[in-house]
Amino acid sequence: MELIEKALEFEKRKMRFPTTSDRILAAREAKSLILNLNEVYKKSKDKNIMDIMKRLTAIKQRIEKRLKGKPLTAA
Repeated sequence: MELIEKALEFEKRKMRFPTTSDRILAAREAKSLILNLNEVYKKSKDKNIMDIMKRLTAIKQRIEKRLKGKPLTAA
């Protein structure tokens, strides 16, 4: 399936995003892949698709954590 290939390619890509806009685009791409895979998973109930979605979700969460940055301390 083309969608699974895209997801695996995204997973293997280097996760270096020098600019904020690159991080935003990567997070959006990950979210889109996860949602599309979820639609396929609903029909097939394939465990491999669920594993891919879990890994993409972890990547997306790391990107979003980096987007939020460090909290400012009130000292």
